[in-house]
Amino acid sequence: MLSVYSFPAPSPQSPAPNFELFMTLRPDSTFSLVSPSINTYQFSHGAPVKLGVMASGSGSNFEAVAQAIEDQQLNAQIQVLIYNNPTAKAATRAANRGIKTVLLNHREYKNREILDQKIVETLRQYDVEWIILAGWMRVVTSVLIDAFPRRIINIHPSLLPSFKGIHAVEQALEAQVKITGCTVHLVSLEVDSGPILMQAAVPILPDDTAETLHARIQIQEHRILPQAIALATQTNRTYA
Repeated sequence: MLSVYSFPAPSPQSPAPNFELFMTLRPDSTFSLVSPSINTYQFSHGAPVKLGVMASGSGSNFEAVAQAIEDQQLNAQIQVLIYNNPTAKAATRAANRGIKTVLLNHREYKNREILDQKIVETLRQYDVEWIILAGWMRVVTSVLIDAFPRRIINIHPSLLPSFKGIHAVEQALEAQVKITGCTVHLVSLEVDSGPILMQAAVPILPDDTAETLHARIQIQEHRILPQAIALATQTNRTYA
């Protein structure tokens, strides 16, 4: 693996994140470009931040966050996983790790606001400080956002602000762009908007399909989501 920094990598003594670019040549010979690059060591002190994770599907991003915590790369603990799809594999992943799970099936609520109010109640029950939307396939409302202002993090499979909404990978292929990627950002009322925390760029290869491209993007999602959580939560504690 070849890594190229525009400046030396941040050290454990660095007082602040290094906001330069970090480029990696992975074994599949495709480049990924991540910005900002950080050293998670500098965010490893103090009490673990209490996370509530929300997921609708396979839970691979949930797994990445949980594994980063286990590997001491993220100073956090997952208080609860909320899922809205009864068949979501994310619930099984959480149960296997001994993490509490709560099913809130959106089909059982009259509207999004009522669902979000129940989510807020559940998160407060588990003393959650930050919310991680790890493949949560529902639009959140002001009920949730106002309860956790600037404390909701989402990951999206494109380089925002390009290709918002569903089928972002397919949108990139249809647009015939040469580079796409993924974005971790704070959540605002506008879908797939809000301040950007971290991005990873992924090249689109000539023979890419939606499946192959999504698989490579997902590798980067798993990489940057825990880092972005560390950056957002611990920086917030430092400067709040």
